[in-house]
Amino acid sequence: MKEENTRFRLFANTNFSGLRRLVQAGFFFFVLFDGWRFYRFYLWASGNAEKYVPRPPSVEGFLPISALMSLKKLVLTGQYDQIHPAGLTIFIAALAIGLFLRKGFCGWICPVGFTSNLAEWTARKLNILIRLPAWLDYPLLSVKYLLLVFFLYIIIWKMPLYAIEQFSRTTYNMVADAKMLMFFLDPSILSLWVMGVLVVVSFFTRNFWCRYLCPYGGLLGILAMASPFQVKRQAANCIECDRCNKVCPGSIRVSGKEKVLSPECIGCMECVAVCPAEDCLSLSISTKRKISVFILPVLVLGVFFLFYLVAQSTGNWNNDMPLDVARRLYSIEISGLAHP
Repeated sequence: MKEENTRFRLFANTNFSGLRRLVQAGFFFFVLFDGWRFYRFYLWASGNAEKYVPRPPSVEGFLPISALMSLKKLVLTGQYDQIHPAGLTIFIAALAIGLFLRKGFCGWICPVGFTSNLAEWTARKLNILIRLPAWLDYPLLSVKYLLLVFFLYIIIWKMPLYAIEQFSRTTYNMVADAKMLMFFLDPSILSLWVMGVLVVVSFFTRNFWCRYLCPYGGLLGILAMASPFQVKRQAANCIECDRCNKVCPGSIRVSGKEKVLSPECIGCMECVAVCPAEDCLSLSISTKRKISVFILPVLVLGVFFLFYLVAQSTGNWNNDMPLDVARRLYSIEISGLAHP
């Protein structure tokens, strides 16, 4: 049995990190591909191209505010949003993953997380990565939670159902995906400055956006605290090599904990995979049973694709906007369209 455990650990150490990068890269390039497809759809719908390209619903995953409104409407009325149904499906899938499988959506699926990891990898190669002091790190950690509280207060607490229904039928919401596209194709000077600063800072500070500014990740982190999955550490078997601390994308000091319950844990399992000490770090569930580190990503991907398949089969993935309506809406001046 000991020999089998050793072979499994060597296999995990050799392949696990690369496997996660491969999965992340797959989602990242899929997003780029669908972004290109949406751009071609937009050209057709706006009258700037003759060839019709179907609109990819997955671009709605970048509309979390609209999805939050749709979720409230779904809870209160039982009606599934048919304007951006894929966005709502992706949002619910991410929440479900967060609740049961920690922040696995952040660690395995989110394309923004992948770009942050690439920036960190580059910074390590150039030896320019720095760790912020605690007096600066902790206040910055609160920013994403403050943003989360703001959005939850405005949408969940203050915004009445009739206002959500009115907003969902506005031209602004119907072409919100095109507004997002214009943000990247024709950004303002301020947007360029902000994005430039974020990119530069991300090469010096590990996962700056994800750790300090992303309210989406903040929400998933809060839900993840109820997850039955957790990394456990047997202090007696720890050799103080510090490898787990160095690989953790959430900057968690794994070597100082018995259980990793931090909302910053993204469920990447890299700490478990890199640990050279036998029976020191392990993935466990509430029953205290140790399980393979591969179980978590398999479940994360399985749950995500299950939501997709259910949405497809129930008509809650593609929106029901007729093509003639789409051409009329997308042909307006999108960049000048103001929030209602």
